[in-house]
Amino acid sequence: MADSENFRSLPTAIETDSKAVFEVVEKSVLDLWEVVNNLTALRPPKRARYRVTIFGSARMKPGSELYEIVKQLAGELTLMGCDIVTGGGPGLMQAANEGSVIADPDDQVKSIGIRVDLKQEQETNPFVEEAYCHRTFFSRLHHFVLMSDAFIVMPGGIGTTLEALMIWQLLQVRKLDKTPFILVGSMWQGLMDWVNKHMLDGKTPMIDPADITIPHCVERYEDAIAILQTSHQYWQNSRTEA
Repeated sequence: MADSENFRSLPTAIETDSKAVFEVVEKSVLDLWEVVNNLTALRPPKRARYRVTIFGSARMKPGSELYEIVKQLAGELTLMGCDIVTGGGPGLMQAANEGSVIADPDDQVKSIGIRVDLKQEQETNPFVEEAYCHRTFFSRLHHFVLMSDAFIVMPGGIGTTLEALMIWQLLQVRKLDKTPFILVGSMWQGLMDWVNKHMLDGKTPMIDPADITIPHCVERYEDAIAILQTSHQYWQNSRTEA
């Protein structure tokens, strides 16, 4: 009878232990996040060069019109003395890295890729000169923020849209400051129209009017370069004054 009683109590003991284990794991994870939060409060040292991150679709093929446009965009920014940062994968990411390398035969700037571990995108494109790899989108996106002085968003899918909205939100809450955020192409005008209609013009606005002015929405990559020329000059002047 005693053995039977002990047997019946075993699941309860296991359940109790499982709860205790979960509590330990939960506390450890929260403590770890606190460490991460403290570390990310540290700002990187001043960089030698202005860095521009270019986001865009992984599905565009070399030789396509948009691929060539991004290659040209990255090349012109490279000639300005900018490092180019991408997600390090194929498509428009490769186009930007390729444009940077072609425009920089003497290796005066860097073509950088920040990857994430995805089954469908295992290889870093061959034009990345300095590569990083992350296991999570969270840490990867944060790395983009720490590394970049400006963001250009070319046409893309869900991943590109995620990146764009994260940068927009960080600028909205002032976690980024004086950081150009440029949306290039007609597809983004549709997003701006949607935000205006559903977030700003409703009976109860869900954003401030100033929030809609944060992105620079342009049709041509040349307009993006013009915006960055001004920002780049400001960045250079601030370094000289410091």
